[in-house]
Amino acid sequence: MNKTIAETKVFVEAVDAKVSDSADWGIATPYLALQTAKEGTKNLLVAAENCHFKDNGAYTGEVSVEMLKEIGVEWVILGHSERRQYFGETDETVNAKMLQVLKNDMTPIVCVGETLEEYEAGTTKDVVKTQTVAAFKDVCPKCASRSVIAYEPVWAIGTGKTATNEIAQDVCAYIRSVIADLYGQEVADQVRIQYGGSVKPEGLKTLLEQPDIDGALVGGASLQVDSYLAMVENLG
Repeated sequence: MNKTIAETKVFVEAVDAKVSDSADWGIATPYLALQTAKEGTKNLLVAAENCHFKDNGAYTGEVSVEMLKEIGVEWVILGHSERRQYFGETDETVNAKMLQVLKNDMTPIVCVGETLEEYEAGTTKDVVKTQTVAAFKDVCPKCASRSVIAYEPVWAIGTGKTATNEIAQDVCAYIRSVIADLYGQEVADQVRIQYGGSVKPEGLKTLLEQPDIDGALVGGASLQVDSYLAMVENLG
């Protein structure tokens, strides 16, 4: 819940022309700013932060995939830890939303990750496996291969704590092995697996050098033009 429509326009104008082709760069904006972002971008991908799992109906305050498609949005973040923590998102609703997104030929960015208590209890892999398997329930191999999974340890979001590259790589590799168990290695190799959790511009390049980390889901460092462009420059 950051940036007004006007602030989004300023951000896009400052950033869009400067992103490199070394990676796919994008932003996820609040619903009200999505259309402004789409109209102002030539290079940045634009994602919604959430969606509903029904086509339409009596779901006051919700936004459907059809509404997102109408303004050209093709990417949607699902199951973010804050949605799970504050708004009752469950593995079941994440799966329902994922099926809806994929049915409409859009790309889901599915978030999985453990809390501090789960991390300290040594159950990280159990948690991410449960969340990943649940999210991909009834998803066909072709749809799975074009999906994105973001590993975001909840204990590293907004806390200043950051998982080491080794921890991030270990868990992302494990997530890929879970997908391989579900669909085979060929599909697992096509799935993009990101790390998210207090990602900083100076650490992005070494993070993405890890063999099973294909990208980053960036929070605070993506909000300011200077820090966003620093990530672009550091990645080359």
